[in-house]
Amino acid sequence: MFSGVQHILLEGGGLDYYADYLADPQALYTELRETIPWEQPLITLYGQQHQTPRLLYFVGDAGLAYQYSGIRHATAPWPKPLSQLRDRLLAETGYDFNCALLNYYRDGDDRMGYHSDDEPELGDSPCIASISVGAERDFCLKPKSGETKMQKINLASGSLLIMLPPTQRYWQHALPVRKGVTQGRINITFRKLL
Repeated sequence: MFSGVQHILLEGGGLDYYADYLADPQALYTELRETIPWEQPLITLYGQQHQTPRLLYFVGDAGLAYQYSGIRHATAPWPKPLSQLRDRLLAETGYDFNCALLNYYRDGDDRMGYHSDDEPELGDSPCIASISVGAERDFCLKPKSGETKMQKINLASGSLLIMLPPTQRYWQHALPVRKGVTQGRINITFRKLL
């Protein structure tokens, strides 16, 4: 069982961080890495197409689809371990998620730039629950207002980070390159599409 929560207050939002939410994160990492049919879609930036700098997969309830950065993800069925995690999150946090976007960072060169999970289909003030397994990586936040206040959290393997409403409205987050990291990391971001 996990030991407790660290509450991180932000102007216009907040985070709840559980460093040891999963008892055996390596087993989940290995299962997902080996069984998920990972994809690397093309995105268009400044008129040029590039492959995403990480691998992706989208799971959820039947009939859902999720679109961001010009990529439309049709829903794949919930794998059993992710369905169990969703049920656990509902029981322990009260948040009812109907989909999850999985990101597989193969090493420290794979990354995600600054963005907010604020697509219209997520509603006005979404809650995002993020479980990390594999290599530890830095999770960075900065205000959308352009202020220089930044936050950085080292996400441990087996950790849960909940970005509470209305954090997405006021903050952006990123997973920058981390040279020297040779192990992969999988991040499962639970969401609720309206």
